[in-house]
Amino acid sequence: MSAPTGLDSAIEYHIVNSLGWPALRPLQAAAVEPVRGGSDCVLVAPTAGGKTEAALFPLLSDMVEDRWTGTTILYVTPLRALLNNLHPRVLTYCSWLGRTVGLWHGDVGPAERRRMLAERPDILLTTPESLEAMLVSRRVDHERFLGSVRAVVIDELHAFAGSDRGWHLLAVLERIERIAGRKIQRVGLSATVGNPESVGAWMQGSTTGRRPVEVVREDSATTVDPDVVLDYVGSMENAATVISRMHRGEKRLLFAESRRSAEELAFLLRERGVQTYVSHSSLSADERRQSERAFAEAKDTVIVATSTLELGIDIGDLDRVIQIDAPRTVSAFLQRLGRTGRRPGTSRNALFLSTSREGLLDAAAVMLLWKRGFVEDVVAPPHPRHLAAQQFLALALQEGAFGASDWHQWWGDLPLMEDGAEVLDFLRAEEFLVEDSGLLMIGPRAEKEFGQRHFMDLLSTFIADLELRVVAGTREIGFVSPLALPAPQDRGAKPLVLAGRGWSVQHVDWERFTVWVEEIGVKGDVKWPSSAVAQSFELCQAKRKVLLGTDPDVEFSKRIPAALEKLRSEREADVSEDGLVLRRRKVGGTRFWTWAGLKANATLLAGLGLQASGVENESVLLPEWVTIKDIRSCNADAVPRIDPDAVAGLKFSAALPVDLAARTVGERLADSAGVRVVKQSVVASANDREN
Repeated sequence: MSAPTGLDSAIEYHIVNSLGWPALRPLQAAAVEPVRGGSDCVLVAPTAGGKTEAALFPLLSDMVEDRWTGTTILYVTPLRALLNNLHPRVLTYCSWLGRTVGLWHGDVGPAERRRMLAERPDILLTTPESLEAMLVSRRVDHERFLGSVRAVVIDELHAFAGSDRGWHLLAVLERIERIAGRKIQRVGLSATVGNPESVGAWMQGSTTGRRPVEVVREDSATTVDPDVVLDYVGSMENAATVISRMHRGEKRLLFAESRRSAEELAFLLRERGVQTYVSHSSLSADERRQSERAFAEAKDTVIVATSTLELGIDIGDLDRVIQIDAPRTVSAFLQRLGRTGRRPGTSRNALFLSTSREGLLDAAAVMLLWKRGFVEDVVAPPHPRHLAAQQFLALALQEGAFGASDWHQWWGDLPLMEDGAEVLDFLRAEEFLVEDSGLLMIGPRAEKEFGQRHFMDLLSTFIADLELRVVAGTREIGFVSPLALPAPQDRGAKPLVLAGRGWSVQHVDWERFTVWVEEIGVKGDVKWPSSAVAQSFELCQAKRKVLLGTDPDVEFSKRIPAALEKLRSEREADVSEDGLVLRRRKVGGTRFWTWAGLKANATLLAGLGLQASGVENESVLLPEWVTIKDIRSCNADAVPRIDPDAVAGLKFSAALPVDLAARTVGERLADSAGVRVVKQSVVASANDREN
């Protein structure tokens, strides 16, 4: 290297002579000083941007030069597959220095775990759930195994920060800090996050004794503009035909937005003689690994995946990403785009194949936001009271008993425990916890609710989003938000609209997150059903702009101009340059085209005193009595009213009072900011047009 890096000399030597790198990447060079200085950091760079090395090389340098011993670095990811993928790489880096790395997750057997407990690895690759299992296990000497931890690397930080698993991780880290007797340095890695400073502050957990977080970004000016093409093919069959004829000899990764679509497309491609593999969450882990391994070793081939391959799992050199219709967010698109352009001399690329005009609208909206530099802010789910309950019970398992008056010492001012006193009162009143001489310990109700298989249910994977799988017979149709379901009393009369068809809801199994349906002939105002999965306010607003004539600045196929013209002609009554359209119908109330998303629409209904059910992303059906004045004066801070059974979908809801659990779910399905914009933008259509 032409200049010193600030890293340990042995690491510098191997970077040049073992990896063959002439220099560090810009992010890696910029990260050395803040990471080695002990700062909490967020490192942001595109997928395959060298973030793992940017975090580990400085930490390994500190480990060697300061002679750290024991397990001093935790490396946490949301996926076991990602840990498995990282393990050989991290093992190589540790071998340069005579250091060791261990892999600990649910698929690692007891013999290997015993070996690691006896011979503590310097770096431990693991998941939050495995850390929790270690803390509550009587076989793990917490102080010996975790008392040496000095730093934690949180990979795919955005995936944690936007879900309950992130809250759980922060709570577990606070408990490990209490065991270690020190603040643990935190280094978060992310390819796509619109608000890294806010996410970094969230990542720090309790604030006592912490310095401001440092954000290190890779300079995007040095990257080449990706090659993005938007095409309209009109059906899944046509998509398969196009894919089978284009890019022959290349390795292609296809993204579909549901398991049903992935399986359908894979079948159609195989019919056309294309070597095709599949990866989605309904397949076994072993089946997915076999598909990913075979794909990595092949050349002229395709793998069709849902979001399972969105994160940084290495599937080998990739020539092209193809997106069927559109991802749900710009962030997801950036993750997928980043799978390409990793080889020298190649560039990032993506081809969008829209199988319907609604899919075209979604794709164009995502592209419009992306080209304007928009990336969604990552916001932690509000009021995780159910996880506060889980943490109290887990601490009782970990310690055997804890003080009823000094529990704050374990989590400090971590926002997770903001409602901790109220939650703890309920746990004691219902005998989830029982008190003896000022100490709280596991009670009979906790044994009943969570005690099976040694409290494994208390430690199991957390639910990221309240989203239900829709099944007709043995066929998966797609996914819906609870807000999209008709109210229980209306399910016989109002259909659920999904995949362009109408479905009568037969049963909702909240325990299994499944909606059982039967197909029916659809009548009424469902000509333009919006997606039953929640879309953001920003995405829906971008869809409105596309319908009003704004084109995204990406390459169009020859089919796109005519398809966009047809789409805009069919939807012209739903949008207006003057504001949002409120349109009276001959019968059945008023259709209000809010273009605000499911959550804002549900909040709007709640603010009008109405039940939030059967909600769509683009519009909402209002009773005839609702006027523009009512909309402008509605309560934007109202909490959507949900199906009472929906609280069963909130993990550990049994450990909360029913009303508090219901309020928690409702608050997570609210969008007050979106409603405030809607209130100021509503206008009647020019001629008060009726359907």
